Amino acid sequence: MPQSPSYENLEIVAASFCLEGEPKEITPYGNGHINDTFLLVCEDGGTEHTYILQRMNHAIFKNPAALMENVANVTAYLQKIISEKGGNPDRETLHVVKTKSGENYHEDNCHNFWRVFPFIEHTFCLEKVENASDFYDCALAFGGFQRQLASYPADTLHETIPFFHHTPSRFRDFQQAVAADALGRASRVQEEIDFALAREADTHILTDLLAKGELPLRVTHNDTKLNNILFDASTRKALCIIDLDTIMPGLSLYDFGDCIRTGASTGAEDEPDLSKVELDLSLFETFTKGFLKGCAGSLTPLEIKLLPMGAKLMTFECGIRFLADFLSGDTYFKIHRENQNLDRARTQFKLVADMEKKWKDMEEIVRRLS
Repeated sequence: MPQSPSYENLEIVAASFCLEGEPKEITPYGNGHINDTFLLVCEDGGTEHTYILQRMNHAIFKNPAALMENVANVTAYLQKIISEKGGNPDRETLHVVKTKSGENYHEDNCHNFWRVFPFIEHTFCLEKVENASDFYDCALAFGGFQRQLASYPADTLHETIPFFHHTPSRFRDFQQAVAADALGRASRVQEEIDFALAREADTHILTDLLAKGELPLRVTHNDTKLNNILFDASTRKALCIIDLDTIMPGLSLYDFGDCIRTGASTGAEDEPDLSKVELDLSLFETFTKGFLKGCAGSLTPLEIKLLPMGAKLMTFECGIRFLADFLSGDTYFKIHRENQNLDRARTQFKLVADMEKKWKDMEEIVRRLS
């Protein structure tokens, strides 16, 4: 990862973009773990214009040009759809600010890759579900995202991270981490390893259906956490989907499932006390209801039927990724304390086990709401 840029260099970078006014102030912004994000304030004749300036992490996103082509094309499409429906495209989707040479991003002399979006004023993000209404609005937003992009040709998008949500590939990575046992940790977590190995047959259920053409390939966000939605500060309603780095071809079920695993769990993702972790069926129902309403008939009957499987597999996939990283020496997911990735894996597996106990209830909720 390159060193953090100086503020002098940031002004040079900012000057490469088509901005309103001259850079006045540049400060670090947000708490993201992947990209370096700055709030850029420009002044034009006494009027301030605010932007988000980001350096893309090309250690993770190895083809920034392809990534930004995805983002620019999808956001331009969304702007058109939102306008046609009488919405406000300036607030309801991101806009890519072009460079002065007409590009979607700027590459500096140190081979860092930068982009700019207008800052959407009077909004906020939520880090966790505070009430059922917020989670319902989150579901409406991600369901609406599916509906808006239902006709977009998913196969024209680049894979910014190949096999990102491809559970069989993630399972093979996990098996390799177990076999390598780089730090000799496997003997400490044999129970967790056995839990994962016992569910190998589940891993290819959705990808097999995709390969057979029984599930459609869709434009998917692939990181549908609550904090990737901007809420309107006045109405407290979900307004705009952000963080489109992983927008690529995928399965709607994974987008649904990622929100369930993060938002409908009663415990934190790294909760050491597993007695605090279970699936909140009320929140599962709240999210399912909002997601289906947001999708507004754009999902197939089979996609709807398999929503519980999307929740289970997305949770399981994250669990094996956390466990594989623990076995490999915590090289991918950042940790802030010892055994944090192990605790993350255990919470996901506890959530999977609880879903299995509540499987008939989950299926009945989906049947009733569809």
